[in-house]
Amino acid sequence: MAIMEHAYYASFGYQVTSFYAASSRYGNPEQLKRMIDVAHSHGLFVLLDVVHSHASKNVQDGLNQFDGTNSCFFHDGARGEHSLWDSRLFNYVEYEVLRFLLSNLRWWHDEYNFDGYRFDGVTSMLYHSRGIGEGFSGDYNEYFGLNVDTDALNYLGLANHLLHTIDSRIITIAEDVSGMPTLCRPVSEGGIGFDYRLGMAIPDKWIELLKEQSDDEWDMGNLVHTLTNRRWMENTVAYAESHDQALVGDKTIAFWLMDKEMYTHMSTLSDSSVIIDRGLALHKMIRLITHALGGEAYLNFMGNEFGHPEWLDFPRVGNNDSYHYARRQWNLVDDDLLKYKYLNEFDRAMNEAEERYGWLHSGPAWVSWKHEGDKIIAFERAGLVFVFNFHPQQSFTGYRVGTNWAGTYQAVLSSDDPLFGGHNRIDANCKHPSNPEGYAGRSNFIEVYTPSRTAVVYARVSD
Repeated sequence: MAIMEHAYYASFGYQVTSFYAASSRYGNPEQLKRMIDVAHSHGLFVLLDVVHSHASKNVQDGLNQFDGTNSCFFHDGARGEHSLWDSRLFNYVEYEVLRFLLSNLRWWHDEYNFDGYRFDGVTSMLYHSRGIGEGFSGDYNEYFGLNVDTDALNYLGLANHLLHTIDSRIITIAEDVSGMPTLCRPVSEGGIGFDYRLGMAIPDKWIELLKEQSDDEWDMGNLVHTLTNRRWMENTVAYAESHDQALVGDKTIAFWLMDKEMYTHMSTLSDSSVIIDRGLALHKMIRLITHALGGEAYLNFMGNEFGHPEWLDFPRVGNNDSYHYARRQWNLVDDDLLKYKYLNEFDRAMNEAEERYGWLHSGPAWVSWKHEGDKIIAFERAGLVFVFNFHPQQSFTGYRVGTNWAGTYQAVLSSDDPLFGGHNRIDANCKHPSNPEGYAGRSNFIEVYTPSRTAVVYARVSD
């Protein structure tokens, strides 16, 4: 929730003017407390989007020039201004700035009982370059040189230490694309103390594939690399669609897949459409492989669970201050005559399967198969075998899939199930006994039928 008070609505809450106030656009403080209490009563955690990476340049209603100078809370000169965000940058070496920001975290915890904090713009905080124009290849020289803003790094360590000390259940998440080592290791180990970092490269990869390549050009090895490229023992939040797609500036995954056909062929009563069939199939596969392979937590973003067609946009000069797109069309998923219900049902089944088998906290997956010609990816995680066939036309019978766990397997989740708008090509009652011959670097294999554009999860039903 990016709800720290901000004067400019179209900043989406990221040009903060009042750090100790919840935005009045959405209700009063008591209503926010009530909402959090109701969420807690349903077993839900509520996280605050913390913007301590920069602040609004506003002078009359913000921190800028609070004492009449440029350097009260911020660095003076070029170091105190973000060239892309047009905002002010905190001076984290000043004790009063540290007190202000740390007290801000404590206040949100004590006053509203938030369960966690997602720190915005961490990459900008960590480097004097603000991460602008840098690729971050993973070479350690990029992270332990003079470019690192050690003042900000120390503040983040203090912030995490404070939050985890006052409440051990608090969750902290860093929005960092650079891959800074130890960012998500405890302060007691010399780390910065975050519990998770956002896997920001993953949604970018999906949009890149959908915008620039046809289905048969997708590189399975490169896709797996993107989904698994994270630091060992540092937890990652994986997500398929980000605010860059769900907010104005791009298109949602569903719209990239199905575009204008969504306005004419998403009815269950309309004629069949190859474009819609492809879109529904790939949308399910994209979410499942991201969920199962991409990290140790999964983030759904604002309607992605049912394939929201349009972006979210707040009133601004570029749209004549219109409120037309400042909402989500939740009615789409509630209409039984529309195919959005298929995507939503799959999302429910996918998350229920994770709750049952717990792959997010089982350790990284073992990818045994990346076949470029067949467009098939297979891997094991949490005792399950996942098989993805991204081929646009080709289905395979008796396809060998390696596994280290001997036993008889059965499909427990299939994206091709009619409940999810699929074509019912997978028999959930079919048993797949393992063969003790080594295959794909694994000690056993099973043989399965893998239809085109289908993802299937297999579980052992007997030893």
